[in-house]
Amino acid sequence: MASNNELNPGGATMKAFRFEKIDPGLQLCEVPRPTPGPSEVLVQVKAAGLCHTDIGVLEDESYSLTPHRPITLGHELAGIIVEIGSEIKGYKIGDEIVCAVVCHPADEADWDKVPGLGYNGGYAEFAIVEDINIVRIPPGVSFAHAAVATDAVATAYHAVVTEGPVGPGKTIAVVGLGGLGLSAVRIAVLKGAVVYGVDLDSEKFALARDIGATESASSLSAFKDVQFDIIFDFAGAGVTTSDAALAVRPDGKVVLVGLAAKETTLNALDIVMRRITVKGSMGSSKSDLDEVLKLIASKQLTPLTTEIPFLDIPKGLEELKGGKVVGRLFTDPSLLRS
Repeated sequence: MASNNELNPGGATMKAFRFEKIDPGLQLCEVPRPTPGPSEVLVQVKAAGLCHTDIGVLEDESYSLTPHRPITLGHELAGIIVEIGSEIKGYKIGDEIVCAVVCHPADEADWDKVPGLGYNGGYAEFAIVEDINIVRIPPGVSFAHAAVATDAVATAYHAVVTEGPVGPGKTIAVVGLGGLGLSAVRIAVLKGAVVYGVDLDSEKFALARDIGATESASSLSAFKDVQFDIIFDFAGAGVTTSDAALAVRPDGKVVLVGLAAKETTLNALDIVMRRITVKGSMGSSKSDLDEVLKLIASKQLTPLTTEIPFLDIPKGLEELKGGKVVGRLFTDPSLLRS
């Protein structure tokens, strides 16, 4: 596991949002500025994305992704290297980097090595990144876009490209047009698919259309005459998954990414008789992130982001929970010192 980085010989401190227990929840604290170990770098955080995963951590004691507490949350982070460990090769102070959230291949996935989940993360002015997770930000990619690419965009990319897989001639539906869902729409369009969007919020339909969706509606039932090869459920509200399994064509596939509900009920007879595949998809690989950053750098993919003040992180998470966020929220903790 990466050091929890409480060594601080210089006595410097920083502000961070820490979590230990559901009550009192996320707390703004003054904590020691961390010092990197030999295989780590210290990053001045220039962008930290807000994610639904953090809502799960803050509200559900059975959520097992943060076993080490107290912890600074924030697993989508990008910034500038300000200190460097003795064993780090190929990087230097001043380099702009982003932290990969590695979930694939399975034998390389280790939550203990993910900042914000296994150790202190990006809801702070500075954060440690281990060497295995360092990815250089390409020219033309902002800190904000790089940060949200690590999870929101790369997770959508993995679901569409690997778990789908989506290609020319495929007809697909994306259920849930939030940050991940809109990314999935654009990625599927780039892969040559015909894409339909589904969301309860009709204000998102124009956004989906602008990035290539053929049509959007509030329910899959609006597309009764469409034969879907694959349906991606980024809502995961239980009924959305069961509806997707009924709406996909025979021999089709439902890829479940969202986790708004812990359980869903499927029609077993229909699944068997129509030979439906239901596949879960979680996170992405480092190579997925590399491909996403290339798409962003080439302007083929532009994540929809909104900046909020660092001190408004708890408020931003509440808005995210309430479905009031279009795209992805991020904050720049470095502005606290400007």
